[in-house]
Amino acid sequence: MTKKRNRTRPALSLQERLNKFTKEARAAAMKMPAGSERRTLLQKARDGEAAAEMERLLSSPGPQEPK
Repeated sequence: MTKKRNRTRPALSLQERLNKFTKEARAAAMKMPAGSERRTLLQKARDGEAAAEMERLLSSPGPQEPK
């Protein structure tokens, strides 16, 4: 007998999760002293912003025909 997969949907959309991740990473970085860990967190925040922007562009309906 095979086990059924748990197919629940996330409570937040991908865009909302990326924005939340970005804010949390940036806030954590601001609490840290300058150094490699802070730079890593800031890079992750920038990556999250880029991912959110790509997701927004890919999910947009694109150019519309004039009505």
